[in-house]
Amino acid sequence: MFSIKEFIILFLIFLRISSAFVSAPFFGNRMIPVISKLFIAMIISYIVFLSTDHSAIQEVPTGRMLLVFSFKEVITGLIIGFALQFVFFGVSYAGTLMGFEIGLNMAEVFNPSEEVNSNVIGEVLYYSAVLIFLLINGHHYLIRALQQSFNVIGIGMFSFPESLYQTMIKLAGSVFVIAVKIATPILVSFFLINIAEGIISRMIPNMQVFFVTQPLKIGLGLFMLGLISPVFIYMIKNLLRDYENQLYVLLTSMSS
Repeated sequence: MFSIKEFIILFLIFLRISSAFVSAPFFGNRMIPVISKLFIAMIISYIVFLSTDHSAIQEVPTGRMLLVFSFKEVITGLIIGFALQFVFFGVSYAGTLMGFEIGLNMAEVFNPSEEVNSNVIGEVLYYSAVLIFLLINGHHYLIRALQQSFNVIGIGMFSFPESLYQTMIKLAGSVFVIAVKIATPILVSFFLINIAEGIISRMIPNMQVFFVTQPLKIGLGLFMLGLISPVFIYMIKNLLRDYENQLYVLLTSMSS
């Protein structure tokens, strides 16, 4: 049987883990039933409860203190899960840049998980990244990071230092860096193609260059997208594996 102190500690652990699942990719997808998320979060919370040291908590948080601790655990979990989302935001934005260059910026599909219209290329790259995330056991990275977070930030020990804001700004800025890195082959290629179009239109004014080349650009863009797919997979693997290092820096800034 659990004592009152143990039950409250388990509850606070559950708040951090379930909050991370809400904001993390794949786990936070609306297509996954809420009951399944809660069940998985409860199992992981119990395992973490058994594997972590709670001796630092001398007294049982109750009343106002319990509300403060609960708020801190929810914020901690949301930040941990959201930090991983930056990688996927970058991938999706890279697809948007590619779609704009290829000429598919007006082609949109309905995203049932977010209930919004999204760029076709961006959606393809996003769900490809999610698939790679699962294939390389990225969900294990997230669960392990959550377990290790209790060693760096004790229960109720979360704070809002200036270093946290700086780290979050760097992570937000990494979205554009990731997008440009992934989209560079398409961006550079189509920049050269646009220059060639301009030269041809000057040399042959009567030729409808843009009308002729647009279908070719779409076909060439899709061909290049398939051509760079091995590089895309390699980059996504490295970005996801680097998540643990980035998260450790983030957790350290949250505990300082």
